[in-house]
Amino acid sequence: MAAPGEPDPSPEGIETDVEATIAACDGDARAAVRALILVNAYLEAELERLGELVSRGFARGRVREK
Repeated sequence: MAAPGEPDPSPEGIETDVEATIAACDGDARAAVRALILVNAYLEAELERLGELVSRGFARGRVREK
């Protein structure tokens, strides 16, 4: 069981998150997928931005090289 606010990687936890995401999109699975794609794009951009703020030596093996 995950701590409150933490993702639960168990099959039951994932299923709960899927249901919650679809419910947040008024039951529209396509809208839920769209929202998840947008969130993923945002997080990838944020990772890139933060990766630029860290020295290459510190980030070696942690941040993907272009």
